[in-house]
Amino acid sequence: MSASVDVAQLVQVVGDAIVVADPENIITLWNPGAEKMFGFSAAEALGQPLDIIIPERLRHRHNEGYEKTMATGQTKYGSDLLKVPATHKDGRAMSIAFTVALLRDAQGQVSGIVAVIRDETARFQEDRQLRKRIAELEGKVAAS
Repeated sequence: MSASVDVAQLVQVVGDAIVVADPENIITLWNPGAEKMFGFSAAEALGQPLDIIIPERLRHRHNEGYEKTMATGQTKYGSDLLKVPATHKDGRAMSIAFTVALLRDAQGQVSGIVAVIRDETARFQEDRQLRKRIAELEGKVAAS
């Protein structure tokens, strides 16, 4: 028995951010999860480059990789979980984890890329604090 899924509804109700950008790096889909995560409404994000959520220091590298992916029709990341910094609308730094997939048109040409994104900021900060505490404890043990 197979159940049909309303994909449009799924995109709207899922808690993770789902973002689609076209071959020119322009956002064409921005779900409510993305609104909540990054602070930009769909009206603000649609038609903008992905740069709105990419820290300025990483934009050049991202854009080079994006252009190469669009030109070759291949991404080196496949189904890997990527963990990178991002920027919220209010300017605060975030840590995100996401997967990407290429979207293709009926002729098989790349028509865009989709990212499913989760905010990992709190977990990243907890991990950093734990690593710092471990280093402090190891330092005390070594000094004894």
